[in-house]
Amino acid sequence: MSATRVFLLAPALARLIERERGGHLVRQGFFPDRTGRSTHVQVSGGTGHLILVSHHAAGRLEEPAEISRAQAEALLELTAGRTEDLSIPIDIGSHSATIQRFVIPASLDLISVAVKHDKAARKFQPPAWFGPEVTSDLSYGTRAIALAGPPSTPEVEVTDEALHSLLDALGNRAGEPQPQPTWVAPEPETFETVLDPEAERESYDGI
Repeated sequence: MSATRVFLLAPALARLIERERGGHLVRQGFFPDRTGRSTHVQVSGGTGHLILVSHHAAGRLEEPAEISRAQAEALLELTAGRTEDLSIPIDIGSHSATIQRFVIPASLDLISVAVKHDKAARKFQPPAWFGPEVTSDLSYGTRAIALAGPPSTPEVEVTDEALHSLLDALGNRAGEPQPQPTWVAPEPETFETVLDPEAERESYDGI
């Protein structure tokens, strides 16, 4: 099982991280929801993906299928809503995180932290440079932003403590992931588990 927590990020700090780490452009288009499943298309770098999301009681399962960029571009034109963001990978301690700098449909900066287990997600303590948590707010999900536009977002204050904390994090470059133009799965819309078949097999092996 894995889980994700989502936080707002001050635009000034997001710009600083972008300058230091770069990132890659991700364009996504979302089709209207159907009962129990949803579909969207993504273009990143020179590749495209059509992603089917199945919703289950235990969580959600995403199944990406690679398609040509030309096919993905054509499907984007048919979607009900689209987003465009700069995706920036960054490590937060032992956790992997992704910053999303939305430019379409409007400016918005989010950081999502992925952890392998629910218990670890609940215990995760965000650093001082994170803004307020919005994990449980459906309006901050990528699909919701594409179809309904971004929500009214409070201003995130940049304090001296936040700036110093971020500079310390940026100074620790060991093991930082390098930006790669590839499929980027949208973050879960709420604080929920995501089906992880490999983790499930490990759990059964331990029984």
